[in-house]
Amino acid sequence: MRTALLGSVALAILSGTAVRAQPIAIVHAKAWTMTAAAPIADATILIDGGRIVSVTPSGAVPQGAETIDAKGQPVTPGIVNSATQLGLIEVSSAAGTRDQTSEAHGIGPGFDVSPALNPNSALVALARADGLTGALSYPSKSDEAPFAGQAALIKLRTDGGILDRRGAAVVAVIGGNKWPKDAGSRAAQWQLLRRAFGKVADGRRGDGGKHGDHGHGDGPPGPPPGSDDAVLGDVLGGRTPLAIFTDRESDIREAIRFAHDFSVHVVIMGGAEAWRAAAELAAAHIPVVLDPQANMPTSFDELGNRLDAAAILQKAGVVVAFGMAGGAIEESYNAGLDLREGAGLAVANGMPYSEALKAITVNAHSLWGGGDGTLAAGQPADIVLWDGDPLEPSTNALTVLIDGQPVSTDNRQRALEERYLPLAKPQ
Repeated sequence: MRTALLGSVALAILSGTAVRAQPIAIVHAKAWTMTAAAPIADATILIDGGRIVSVTPSGAVPQGAETIDAKGQPVTPGIVNSATQLGLIEVSSAAGTRDQTSEAHGIGPGFDVSPALNPNSALVALARADGLTGALSYPSKSDEAPFAGQAALIKLRTDGGILDRRGAAVVAVIGGNKWPKDAGSRAAQWQLLRRAFGKVADGRRGDGGKHGDHGHGDGPPGPPPGSDDAVLGDVLGGRTPLAIFTDRESDIREAIRFAHDFSVHVVIMGGAEAWRAAAELAAAHIPVVLDPQANMPTSFDELGNRLDAAAILQKAGVVVAFGMAGGAIEESYNAGLDLREGAGLAVANGMPYSEALKAITVNAHSLWGGGDGTLAAGQPADIVLWDGDPLEPSTNALTVLIDGQPVSTDNRQRALEERYLPLAKPQ
C-alpha cells in the first residue's frame, strides 16, 4: 500500500530540487546506516544543506525542522545500480532513442556517453520511483575492439541534470563472438587490449610519465583530454577504473593477469564464472559487478551461471556489486525494481542480508564514487523511506531524497494507472 507520509514535504516535491532553507528530520526510522550489520531502531535522521547531519536513536528534532514520520519502516541510503544504460536508451527498437554506442571508426575508449544522457527519460523517472538514486550508465561496444568507451556516473535528480561524473570508468568487452569483424578470437581481443595500453604506457615511460597527467608536469604536453590515449592514461595513472565485461573463467583469470601486468584497477562486469576464481579475485582486490538474477546461460561463456555466485564471491572476500539485473533489457527498463529483487534473490541463495544491501549501496559507491553510500554524518543525503523490506519487489519507495531534497516519484506507469484503471472498473 502506498501511503503519503510527506505532509508539508509534498510542497517541496512540487518545487523540484530548489534549495531547502530548513533542515529535515526523519523520525521513528528503522535506519540501515550501512556502517553496521543491523539497523538502528527508532532512529532520527537529521538532514541539512543536502547532507546528513546525524543518525541517533530517539534523537531530538531541532526547532523549525520539517518532520517525516517513518512509523518504524526501513530507511536506507539511496540504492545504486552498477550497470545500466539509463538515460541512453528509451525504446530499444527505436533507433532514434538509442545513444549507447559509437559506430564511428576511430572513436574507441575515448567515446564519452555523457552528452547524450536524457534526464527526462521515462525510464529514469521509473527507476527513481523504485528507490534508485544513482547508477553507472555504460556504453555498448564501439567500432574499435575491444573498447566500448567511457561510462558515466549519474544521479537521478529532477532538476534537469543527471550527470554526476563523466568518465567514471573505461569499458572494454571481451568474450566469444563479441567482435566478429575486428577480432574474432578472444585471444586477439586480449592482444588488442594489451597493445592499446602498452602503447600509452610506452609513451608515459618515454617522458617520465608526465604525459599521463596531461602535461601537469614539466615535460611536453600529453595527449588531448578526452582522446583515446588520454583516457587510457587515466586508467594507467589510477584515476579511472577499467571495467571489463567478460564472463568465462579463462577470461576472468586473464583479466587478473592483465590487472597485475599493467598495475591498473580492474572491475569485472558480468562475471558469470567469476565464482570459479573467487580466491584469486579477492587476492587481487578485483571487484565483480554481476546480475544476481542470472541462473541460465545465454552464451557458452556463461555456462557457469548460478544464483549463489554472489554469496560465493562475498564469502571469499570479493567486493560484490549488482547491475544488469534481469538481463539486457531490464537493466534499463526496470533498473530499480529488478535490482532490489535481484538483491533479494542473492539473500535467498546464501548472501547475508546486510551484504546484499551493501552490494547496492556501499559497494557500488566504492567502485564509482559519489560518497560512500552510508547514512553517516557528512555524507550526501540520498535517502529512501520504504513501506516494507526494500529487497522485496512488492515494496514501495514512499519518500526519495536526493542531495537532501525530496524528489517526485511520479512516473509514466503511475500516470497510465491513474488514467485507465478507473475505466476498467465496473461502473
